[in-house]
Amino acid sequence: MTALLKIQEPGIYSTIQDLGRAGYQHLGVPVSGALDSTSFRLANALTGNDEETAAVEILFQGPTFEVCAETVRIALAGTSTPIEVLGETPRLVPPWQSLTLRRGELFRVGAVRDSVGCYLAIEGGFDLEPCLGSLSTYVRAGLGGLDGRPLAQGDELPLLHNSAPERAEVRLATLPDLSPRERLRVVLGPQLDCFKKASVEAFLEVAYRVSPKADRMGFRLEGPLLSHAGDFNIVSDGIATGAIQVPGSGQPIVLLADRQTTGGYPKIATVISGDLPAAGRLKPGDPVRFVAVDVEQAEAVRRKEEEEIKAMIAGVVPVRDSGSLDLGSLYGSNLVSGVVSSDE
Repeated sequence: MTALLKIQEPGIYSTIQDLGRAGYQHLGVPVSGALDSTSFRLANALTGNDEETAAVEILFQGPTFEVCAETVRIALAGTSTPIEVLGETPRLVPPWQSLTLRRGELFRVGAVRDSVGCYLAIEGGFDLEPCLGSLSTYVRAGLGGLDGRPLAQGDELPLLHNSAPERAEVRLATLPDLSPRERLRVVLGPQLDCFKKASVEAFLEVAYRVSPKADRMGFRLEGPLLSHAGDFNIVSDGIATGAIQVPGSGQPIVLLADRQTTGGYPKIATVISGDLPAAGRLKPGDPVRFVAVDVEQAEAVRRKEEEEIKAMIAGVVPVRDSGSLDLGSLYGSNLVSGVVSSDE
């Protein structure tokens, strides 16, 4: 019998992602991969997976899954939203820890808190064929994942393992800080000379807001319009993840995982790699401010954050109890022992 997870309800927008499709940008194929690589790596660590093992990226609200395997070990990371285990005795299981479920159990990830998305890792990963060396879903070209598209009702995700090894569940002893950064750090350029000095100053001084025009490709910012020093069209050149390009409208666009590989609009700055996970967590309506750093500072930030991630992974501890809340018992209990008057 094939081991799988069946999608009972699809949620809003969930895709299979790993750390990206490297080595094909010269052919016009984006890297794609997880928007928040930090949470993605931690979810995999909690299930004992290699950090590059594909997981489900859940944006806004997650699916309802049915376990069609003997047992599966899962972990949810990137949010404070719990896993809802459904059934006769429903319960809530906190994120940032592993959980083993049995055949026939249903579980759901509700509305995502704290950020735009989160990650569901499954021990062993999915039994899917890589596309150009990666399982990352790039919907615009129909590449990777499950038929190159978001998950839909009735989909069956084949698993590599029919059962999870018996061992104690684990959790992170130290949780990452998912709160929005006060400022995203950027390296200015590479086409800084294409902008008026006042525009560069405004870009670093004012607060923007993520507009509803946002997806995995990037998000447009609402705020002061930036003026170009001349023509806003340039000869197309390569675009790095985190590049902030400014088209003729004057509204900056922060480019993310599914960004195009080349573009012909000037780029005023690039979000440093250490802040890309934080940028990937932003949702429409969130405020955004920027601060300029140099390349050496950006490299130092990346090294420090890498050390912190490795420390969190090394510091996982056993789950001492079920870590869950029995909703059936809670709803069936008399939580009011008596009534008093306002005079007492």
